[in-house]
Amino acid sequence: MFLHKVEGPRSVTLPDGTVLSRADLPPAETTRWVASRKIIVVRGVLYGLISLSDAKKRYGLSDEEFNSWVSAVADHGTDAFKVTALRKHRQPKDERE
Repeated sequence: MFLHKVEGPRSVTLPDGTVLSRADLPPAETTRWVASRKIIVVRGVLYGLISLSDAKKRYGLSDEEFNSWVSAVADHGTDAFKVTALRKHRQPKDERE
């Protein structure tokens, strides 16, 4: 079996005990960003599986786009990217109550 030489770890253990590996990352050609793929990329960067610069290069992301993903997860959890949650989170605060 041949393993490609990569910078950094091949896998990381997340706080909940699950293991995230490079094989779990979306393909570099990804153009359709569903919630689960965004979360995997954010977790991969935050837990050191892939560097931010590598992720931006690999997926063609801007700083603003990636930072918005991180902010969404930090503010609203993993449900932040689901369409129904997006509608709820984008409403002014007084309308949600």
